[in-house]
Amino acid sequence: MIVRIMGEGQVRLDDNHLTELNKLDDELLAEVQGGDEAGFRRTLTALLDAVHRLGAPLPDDALEPSGLILPSADATLAEVRDMLDDEGLIPG
Repeated sequence: MIVRIMGEGQVRLDDNHLTELNKLDDELLAEVQGGDEAGFRRTLTALLDAVHRLGAPLPDDALEPSGLILPSADATLAEVRDMLDDEGLIPG
């Protein structure tokens, strides 16, 4: 799967890592819904760090269809709330 992090670029990530990312996504969803700014910031950072740790960055000149789009590290709680659906940022 290709993951786009807004403002950064794309990362190739094996689908077998989605379970780990979904756990963080569930936490993020709860924190956004509860208005927990500190928890939101911590979990968003952990989610993006996990994508960087588990994935391989694509070259800057590569442009492939993204299966998943994640907010940038400096996104606000309100911006992420607008991106969420009932499943969070990561479907499944």
